[in-house]
Amino acid sequence: MDNMEVTLQMLLIVCPMVFLAGFIDAAAGGGGLISLPAYFLAGLPAHTAIATNKLSSSLGTVAAALRFYRNRLMQKDVVILGIVCALSGSAIGSNLSLMASENLIQLIMIPLLPFVAYYVLRGKGLKEHAGEHEVSRRRVLTVTALSAFVVGIYDGFYGPGTGTFLILLFTSLAHMDVRMASGNAKMLNLASNVMSLTVFLLNGKVLFALGIPAALCSIAGNYLGALYAIRGGSKKIRSVMFLVLGLLFVKMLYELLF
Repeated sequence: MDNMEVTLQMLLIVCPMVFLAGFIDAAAGGGGLISLPAYFLAGLPAHTAIATNKLSSSLGTVAAALRFYRNRLMQKDVVILGIVCALSGSAIGSNLSLMASENLIQLIMIPLLPFVAYYVLRGKGLKEHAGEHEVSRRRVLTVTALSAFVVGIYDGFYGPGTGTFLILLFTSLAHMDVRMASGNAKMLNLASNVMSLTVFLLNGKVLFALGIPAALCSIAGNYLGALYAIRGGSKKIRSVMFLVLGLLFVKMLYELLF
């Protein structure tokens, strides 16, 4: 896909939006809701947009996963089982995405974007009620396997909100502490991202000339977003996300219709 010409206009649309997405993702989660539509707005075909977004977002996920690992906010058995299931699900989802037409993916994205946004933003208040009850290890591992596989399919096909969906499932069904659920989810999200990226790479769908500069912006955004969150500013992100998502949704709907 390197034969597609990358223009200055595409860089000016994607790079600032991916930077903002990385900032938001590190500070409050849900950055993929902004980064993927940015590639669509830049004029990339659906498969190329999803594939190139995987390249830029995966590096940000690596940084976040390392932070959780260093703080020992992961469960070894959960992560190992979850990675296997997430890899399998993501491979299926990515191949389903490649089989779907470009127009079908764009039509699916219009109603899916606000739906995913609702659950991502709803997930911000988990700290108040997560991890209240102990459950059996068998249940924890069963929830992990099913959640990783199903959400892995979603991540391979589309992607935004994957981490939030995993955290919601881990805290509500396996009653994990929200910090441990977040750490486990990041590792599973990273695994599904890598598998999806691999499938798209093998099919020549990644636009490196745009994805590499965007990846650098994603890393910078994640770094600054983490600092912002540490200083207690993450609560202010919600209103910014509403504004950006609203603008992106209206513009995408306009372009699809007219």
